[in-house]
Amino acid sequence: MLPRSLLRISNTISRSCARTIPPLSTRSALQRHARSIPHRGYASKSEADAKVEELQELYATAKDEFEIASEETEKKTVYAADDRAAAQEELQKLKAAFNDAVQNSAPEVGAEVKARVGQRIRELDRAVEAMEELAMED
Repeated sequence: MLPRSLLRISNTISRSCARTIPPLSTRSALQRHARSIPHRGYASKSEADAKVEELQELYATAKDEFEIASEETEKKTVYAADDRAAAQEELQKLKAAFNDAVQNSAPEVGAEVKARVGQRIRELDRAVEAMEELAMED
């Protein structure tokens, strides 16, 4: 036989469980409902996400080359011309990949890629042009 204090605790737990656990008929209805809902997996990357990710990698490389070339051009080192050529080459790769992504994709994918990456590419293009003009002045 259980002592009175344990008996009270046991009765309290039983009553609280009865309030939180639905009756069997309700549970089976919930289980049927849960089975009727289609299972959704994790969201996968869209085509635009994949293209933007690829462009971001190319952008990072082009920007790094630009920063190196810009620094060398400011210092007027012997490596400046080669670094500017490398920056220009990486920018051209980026622009070609961007144009390919925009033109050879579905219209909505192309528009999303353009909206997400286009501005940064134009800014980098202008910066490389300005660096080339600065180098020509010297």
